[in-house]
Amino acid sequence: MSDSPRAGGVYVGLMSGTSLDGISAAVARFRPAAGAAYDVELLGYHVHEYSSSQRQRLLGAMRTGTAREYCRLAADLGHLLADAAIAVLAEAGVPRADVRAIGSHGHTLWHEPGHSTWQLDAPAVIVERTGLSVVSDFRARDVAAGGQGAPLVPMADALLFGGGRWRALQNIGGIGNVTVVPPDGTMESVRAFDTGPGVGVLDAVVGALDPSKRYDANGQLAQRGRVARAVVEELLADPYFAAEPPKSTGRELFDADYVQRLMALCRADGAISDADIVATATALTAASIADAYRRFVPEPVVEMLISGGGARNATLVNMIVEAVAPLPVVPFDARYFDGDAKEAVAFALLAHLHMEGLPANVPSATGARGPRVLGMLTPA
Repeated sequence: MSDSPRAGGVYVGLMSGTSLDGISAAVARFRPAAGAAYDVELLGYHVHEYSSSQRQRLLGAMRTGTAREYCRLAADLGHLLADAAIAVLAEAGVPRADVRAIGSHGHTLWHEPGHSTWQLDAPAVIVERTGLSVVSDFRARDVAAGGQGAPLVPMADALLFGGGRWRALQNIGGIGNVTVVPPDGTMESVRAFDTGPGVGVLDAVVGALDPSKRYDANGQLAQRGRVARAVVEELLADPYFAAEPPKSTGRELFDADYVQRLMALCRADGAISDADIVATATALTAASIADAYRRFVPEPVVEMLISGGGARNATLVNMIVEAVAPLPVVPFDARYFDGDAKEAVAFALLAHLHMEGLPANVPSATGARGPRVLGMLTPA
């Protein structure tokens, strides 16, 4: 711990999300700003894409595996995480001696709010490969304190992207999540929860229809399709969407069986083309976000800042714009930096908070019994 809990520094953040695109690595410098806030400078961003075999290996581990397979997968993932950290530092031209620590989220294999959470990681491997201290296993302490263990990005949203106005920061990764940030930065007023599927279900639908594709590039396929509105309404009747926040979800709910059910409902509704099914899956994400705002965001937000892989899908973005109108929908990039780097930057900040002995969860978002210092340190 440093002498001052308001010190800044340079950190690396590593994030492997539910979309299974790869490892996002960011190197960022934090400087104390007014109140408890920080100014952030993105020094570098790198995506270490998973190969098809690596992606299938991680996906398979979420369903079944042996102790040997999990053990080997953790170590191998540790090397991939280290590769990503080394690459982003090299591309940014930042000497490792300037970096205080790495914050590694790892990869979520299982997340069961109220009981346990498991992020596959190998911090010791990252330390040995990089020579840098690593903070990892961020979610477990919040879960142990009675919280959902997610979302954890809200602390970064509040400290980095307040902006002096009521804002909704909507991430559209594999899962969609929103942070509502007050204009005065009061942490007690910050709220956040998972809105439902981001692009995880959509990507899985595209892959099931055409195994040669991983996603609907820029929403071109969905744009040609007809949305089965009755199917969207039926899927929105799932109890998760009506559940009051705090709440979090993942592939445990929106899994392969869910994808098959969506496709079967579409075909029963007369959606006979692949484009129709993809359009319906896209509309589900947009509708679930709009539904969440109507139900659970009473604050007078003046804009929605969108980031994540879904923010690059023009058809999805257009559906969201229509669904939440007249609320302005603004790309995160237009206000700050590359929105794809946002979550990796968040875990860099969480590493900083751990090193300073400061809480990193937002109890109003996770439901934990109180603020907690998150993560486990593996020192260099």
